[in-house]
Amino acid sequence: MPFPTSTLTGARLTAAALALCAAGTAVAEPERYEIDPDHFSIGFSIEHVGYADVLGMFLEGEGSFVYDEAARELSEGRVEIAADSVFTNHEERDGHVRGDDFLAVEDHPEIVFVAREYRPDGEDGGQLEGDLTLHGETHPVTLDVTINKSAEYPFGHGQHTLGVSASTRIERSRWGIDYGVANGMVGDTVELDFEFEAIRQ
Repeated sequence: MPFPTSTLTGARLTAAALALCAAGTAVAEPERYEIDPDHFSIGFSIEHVGYADVLGMFLEGEGSFVYDEAARELSEGRVEIAADSVFTNHEERDGHVRGDDFLAVEDHPEIVFVAREYRPDGEDGGQLEGDLTLHGETHPVTLDVTINKSAEYPFGHGQHTLGVSASTRIERSRWGIDYGVANGMVGDTVELDFEFEAIRQ
């Protein structure tokens, strides 16, 4: 006996809905991203005796994260920075910053950020909560994140890539680095900026 037209129409709609759900599931999937070390800039600034800010960088860092771009959900993330790669364009100052008054790189060779939660805000970014280990101490920080671009790379590796800007500010004394704070020689607040391209694996 032939099925009624209404039954056939309902079956088609159900099949279409299932197909859309399946397609949505296929798209909304966590993917691992590796930060491209050739396009990873780690910058900082800190006040010097009230006259001007010293600008610096860490020249060596790596990281990866797992991100569902469709759902805008981050399930894990970790960045490691070589503490002794600090650079302020002044050799003597860089040696001082690597020493015990500041980073103590021999005892604490790595600066590590571990992501805990990403909260989207608007369409192109949000706030990233995580834990920063610096100078042997770990404390929570919040980064403001902007996703600048999401697309296949136009040359070179040609893979899907996220371009990201992130920033935060910390009080270094919270991590036990308080040299020059009491007498106003070196500021306590450090501005941190991260610019990177992350390649989907």
